[in-house]
Amino acid sequence: MVLFSFLMAALFMATLDNQIVSTALPTIVGEFGQLERFGWVGSAYLLATSAVMPLYGKLGDLFGRKYVMMAAIFIFTVGSLVCGLAVSMNTLIAARVLQGLGGGGIMVSIFSVNADLFEPRVRARYQSYSSLVLMASGAVGPILGGTLSEAFGWRSIFLVNLPIGIIVLTGLALFLPYRKPHRRPKIDYAGAALLAMAVTSLVFWADSAQIFGSLVAPESLAVIAFGALAAFLWVKVEGRVAEPVVPLGLFANPTIPLLLIVSLASGAVGIGSVNYVALYLQTTTGLSPTGAGLLFIATTGGIAIGSLTSGRLIARSGRYKIFGMISGAGSCIAFAIFSQLPVGTPLVFITFLMLAHGISVGIGQQVPVIGVQNAANPRDVGAATGTVTLTRMGGASIAISIYGAVLGAFMNHGAAAIPGIGNIEELTPTAMAALSPQTRALVAETYAHAFGPVFISMSLMIACGFIAACCVKNVQLPTARGTKPEAVLAE
Repeated sequence: MVLFSFLMAALFMATLDNQIVSTALPTIVGEFGQLERFGWVGSAYLLATSAVMPLYGKLGDLFGRKYVMMAAIFIFTVGSLVCGLAVSMNTLIAARVLQGLGGGGIMVSIFSVNADLFEPRVRARYQSYSSLVLMASGAVGPILGGTLSEAFGWRSIFLVNLPIGIIVLTGLALFLPYRKPHRRPKIDYAGAALLAMAVTSLVFWADSAQIFGSLVAPESLAVIAFGALAAFLWVKVEGRVAEPVVPLGLFANPTIPLLLIVSLASGAVGIGSVNYVALYLQTTTGLSPTGAGLLFIATTGGIAIGSLTSGRLIARSGRYKIFGMISGAGSCIAFAIFSQLPVGTPLVFITFLMLAHGISVGIGQQVPVIGVQNAANPRDVGAATGTVTLTRMGGASIAISIYGAVLGAFMNHGAAAIPGIGNIEELTPTAMAALSPQTRALVAETYAHAFGPVFISMSLMIACGFIAACCVKNVQLPTARGTKPEAVLAE
């Protein structure tokens, strides 16, 4: 339990970072300028995190989880220190890359260590607790970021990671046992580099609309072509090396590709939808940023309820397929209803939909990780965990770009007809509140019309995950794997 607490502290530190930075970014831009690079403070972290996730999983398989995870926490902590000492926007972005190189390893290693500590059914219950940590970081992060930046300056939001990182490193050094794998380590350098190029290209392409103006601009297409070439070469390399970063044999089991689709869809809707739902609330209901944030308590609370409930039920029955199906169906229906809501819908009903979506996300949140870890060869659990975590983040990154493109396309219709409004997209919540009731109603109608297709696209994405979950084989998790430590933990 002490060790598990340190693992949760590390997860809180890694997931809090992106949340806590969001509310401090305007202050950072105010000091350094360069508004055009505003998005790269977050994108740099996401790019680095995505690129190294599979590599950390494989390194844990080869060298043992303990020192790989400690290295990831050390890199993240040093990256936080460098962020706090940044002297320009360029150095801050570079420091965020260093942070991401550690952050990706923290998340993958935590789930891999859980696979070592707990037998599959017990693991489902303990991994559900991670949802509480994610909920806490999501709820506390923006508030803490704003409070710290106002009271102590924006640098404090990064420096706060130093004492947490030192405490977690000390705890893991004392309590996490070192289990040396019974295999000769052989690092697949070429495969790791090619996979990093392919993943980075995909995430970079998802953000290329802000840089090159369009996802289909010549420069954007060149990025995706480079990524496709890297992916092709990666497949060729992985089929020939002794210890591939992601063993291609994982995909021979049909359960794993299906669960990766579930994970992709879960990331697209569970993570990728948050900013757009927040924008919808502020533009169509007249809520302030604070009021919209309070409504998200329903979503985060629902995630905790759904995850804790499904964790216990999976531990009791050993079945996980049904929870993936319920999760996909619930979110699909919720966003289909969102797409049809008229302006003026009571906030109570919207809150109920957000709660239903949160419960749906929570119910299926751990299904891909549990299922893939159970289906993979025990020697490849780390690589499999890194792959499923990567697909979730990749789904979120791609979906955010798709939602933005859909919203932008439909915002162009009718916005110019609103008298007194130049660029509707530049309206802040404060500016909207100052508009006349008639103009504010027209703005709300314009946004509601544009958000309908956005919510439909969300519903279609999670529907793909629902179909994949329906096709997963309905296996039962084993009760134990026969080792004495796991039997003790199960008790």
